[in-house]
Amino acid sequence: MTPPTPPHPARSTPTAPEVLRIGNASGFYGDRFSAWREMLDGGHLDVLTGDYLAELTMLILGRDRLRDPGLGYARTFLRQMESCLGLAVERGVTLVTNAGGLNPAGLAEALRTLAERLGVPARVGYVTGDAVDLPGALTANAYLGAFGIARCVAGGANVVVTGRVTDASLVVGPAIARFGWSRGDLDRLAGATVAGHLLECGAQVTGGNFSFFTELPDGGRRPGFPIAELSDDGSSVITKHPGTGGAVTPETVTAQLVYEIGAPDYLGPDVVTRLDTVTLSDDGPDRVRVTGVRGLPPPPTLKVGANSLGGHRNSATFVLCGLDVEAKAELVRAQLVDALGTDGLEFTLARTDHPDAAETEAASALLHVHLRDADPKRAGRTFSAAAVELALASYPGCTLTGVPGDASPYGVFTASELPQSEVTQIAVLPSGEHLPVPAPTVTASPQDRLEGPLPIPNPITGGPSLPVPLGRVMGARSGDKGGAANLGVWGRTVDGYAWLREWLTVERLRELLPETANLTIERYELPNLRAVNFVIRGLLGEGVAASTRFDPQAKALGELLRARVVDVPAALLAAPTPATVSSGVSSAGRR
Repeated sequence: MTPPTPPHPARSTPTAPEVLRIGNASGFYGDRFSAWREMLDGGHLDVLTGDYLAELTMLILGRDRLRDPGLGYARTFLRQMESCLGLAVERGVTLVTNAGGLNPAGLAEALRTLAERLGVPARVGYVTGDAVDLPGALTANAYLGAFGIARCVAGGANVVVTGRVTDASLVVGPAIARFGWSRGDLDRLAGATVAGHLLECGAQVTGGNFSFFTELPDGGRRPGFPIAELSDDGSSVITKHPGTGGAVTPETVTAQLVYEIGAPDYLGPDVVTRLDTVTLSDDGPDRVRVTGVRGLPPPPTLKVGANSLGGHRNSATFVLCGLDVEAKAELVRAQLVDALGTDGLEFTLARTDHPDAAETEAASALLHVHLRDADPKRAGRTFSAAAVELALASYPGCTLTGVPGDASPYGVFTASELPQSEVTQIAVLPSGEHLPVPAPTVTASPQDRLEGPLPIPNPITGGPSLPVPLGRVMGARSGDKGGAANLGVWGRTVDGYAWLREWLTVERLRELLPETANLTIERYELPNLRAVNFVIRGLLGEGVAASTRFDPQAKALGELLRARVVDVPAALLAAPTPATVSSGVSSAGRR
């Protein structure tokens, strides 16, 4: 039987019972170290979350665990708690994090030891059950949902550690515990999932990595971390602590909403969230209200992410200066093939050179050479020697950006599915009690779209157009999804979206980004957000850890698209764009 939740210490500025104020202090393993303390010091919070896990992070933690079976969690979080754990407990702030990685029990025990040393009465719970036995995999973990976190919070935990849960679950779990939602509260769960998706990447929703960063009040120098004020109906307001940098506007929120998504039906273990039902409205300075989110039953399966060791790799970059760049690159290619053979070799010529340049760097192109092989000797010393030995026996001006070293192992990410009924999520309460979390009994394969599509404004037709960078009238954000990349594009105005929606087809995207020409591209429309989302399959090969692409996580893909010069209707260029700093006047009608 679940014990009652102990009362929190008195708060100086209590939150209204109908609002749960959840902050975020980490978007990845390596994020701003001081953010936890900054968020605790910056103003009132009920819950503070931290996201540490990504596909690449799980590989890193897996390699840590090979060296020491007692590891496998994000050690940075433990160091951050040295100065934060006591403050959080004193102020009644519940901490929720997936820093447990591959070993949530190990991190929970380390936190208890830390709390005892500090004299802090922390009640630590954790969620486990995500590990999957997959032959040949270094790590294999199912993406669990939020109900295990909710059980821990309801069971008295003021610190909850998880392994691989969906990122949004860190926010959804405390909301379930606070408001008493059940699995049938699909719209509420979906609304909280959107809030969780907005918070999960930290400062990306408050102006970090924002296309129009020059319009931010501080020029994007130090954006604050975000807060979601969640209500019982699942709606939320996204905001940040007063006095922190960056901004929260409909556009900064849109930028995060279109990040690392696929189809409008956003699949999760507890609910399918319809991203095409999200409505954003200005709620005052640095406040954006998120409403209208619809949810559908979750799918019958859970996503399983697996990392395996794919072999070894090495790389070298040749600097090709001046004339005959293509011929110089071809000479290096022929010489390395003669020395190494063709297996596993990749060559990429980046034409960074400028004609008639007065400086060496401006006159130079870069030839990137990669070798992947199961044999560490061939990828290591043999490759390095072949590259270095060309120094006096290749093209004129031969030089490398650095001496290649030994080979390093790389990982391969794969995704599969398991029936939800085959994965047992377990909430371990501070008391030590283990509570199994039943899988949802009502599931459905998300196939049908919701009825009542929004009207689409007519695009501008006729009139003059001007050749300008596409980014003058649109924003973008992109990222990795296993071996695929997502590219979300939004129009800054209603008219801009109407033009963008008709103009930016899959075929045109292939023309603008030639590297996608032979890849499978899916295109989805999000009229509420004035956005179009593309999923480009295979752009990142076998995943981030194995990718040899110059931009291995596709983070810059959106900015590459925005830099392409195209013919844009002059009427769009003359139209005013939204003010980045919120004026407090509702903009819902023009979204």
